[in-house]
Amino acid sequence: MPASMKKRKLMGEINVVPYIDVMLVLLIIFMVTAPLLTQGIEVELPKANAEPIESVPDHDPLVLSVDAAGNLYINAGDDEDKPSSGSKIVTIVSVVLGEKPETPVFVKADRAVAYGNVVGAMVLLQQAGANNIGFVTDPLDSYPIPE
Repeated sequence: MPASMKKRKLMGEINVVPYIDVMLVLLIIFMVTAPLLTQGIEVELPKANAEPIESVPDHDPLVLSVDAAGNLYINAGDDEDKPSSGSKIVTIVSVVLGEKPETPVFVKADRAVAYGNVVGAMVLLQQAGANNIGFVTDPLDSYPIPE
């Protein structure tokens, strides 16, 4: 009987090793990113349809949070979970931007905060030397329908 006519035995097993490798990589990614997602002050972000901002590698962004009561928090310094004064925020941000000028700067304000408080927070960041300031928002589920 020629070799080409020989029947091959079918393999009845599934090779799950590649699936395990992918699962472990995803697990590591989620373990590393989960603490980053829960840091900062709890605010109810406004929703906007905006593209994500590309982050600068090896630079944690500075985030100035404004809670519903108008208190300011900065994610740098000694007391990240306690309200900070305007002069302390200017000092901290100017020191961080002096050491690493390419550090991204974001404002994370509660949706109930008055517009003037957000502008005041941005003025503090500009006084500290931040030229480009981004806003942190939640993505829109759908576009609002005008009536």
